[in-house]
Amino acid sequence: MKLYVVPTPIGNLEDITIRAINILKSVKFIACEDTRRIQILLKHYNIEGKTLLSYYHPKEAIQIRKIISLIRKDEDVALVSDAGTPSISDPGFKLINTCIKENIPIEVLPGPCALITALVGSGLPTHSFMFLGFAPRKSQESFYKEVFSSDAGSYILYESPQRILDTLELISYIEPNITVAIARELTKIHEEYIRGNIKDVIEELKKRNNIKGEIVLVLSKENTLNKESN
Repeated sequence: MKLYVVPTPIGNLEDITIRAINILKSVKFIACEDTRRIQILLKHYNIEGKTLLSYYHPKEAIQIRKIISLIRKDEDVALVSDAGTPSISDPGFKLINTCIKENIPIEVLPGPCALITALVGSGLPTHSFMFLGFAPRKSQESFYKEVFSSDAGSYILYESPQRILDTLELISYIEPNITVAIARELTKIHEEYIRGNIKDVIEELKKRNNIKGEIVLVLSKENTLNKESN
């Protein structure tokens, strides 16, 4: 049988394909980061009777062998993450890589991905981009200097609301004229984009008492948001 890689909504539960729902209905086993999160989705679509396998970084090695064993016993397994596409800053790469090495079929479904949604909505260049995953906690200055030495049209990273201001201030020190788009709470009720020169965006955030929600940060050295640039 095979491993199905199934993207799940990044916020709005309606952002899932018919095919993804059918796969989740058809398989007996679902490998997931947090069983509580996937149960919300399954309940929303009246999907019952599934065996949920906890699959997250500390348990990856053990669970990979268990999942491989199930597939070899003629069971299909669906891999999901808490939100978005598995393996993109979420567990999944090692399992998929192992399946390929062991000649186990995989089928990847297209679907929600926060970094692509944020990039498209940012208004910043999409012809080339660099995805940085989660912002680093150490050696940040050297990291960003190396990143911005590349020629990508846009740079995308995930950041927490608690650290976003510190991250922007450091980037502003390295690239004072860089353009920024903050995508916050994508597909949810309070979805918001904050766009502009990095210094203006920093000032806007400083006016807010409390920054909340999941954040995708998009940056570009090309000032495409300036009306005169058109």
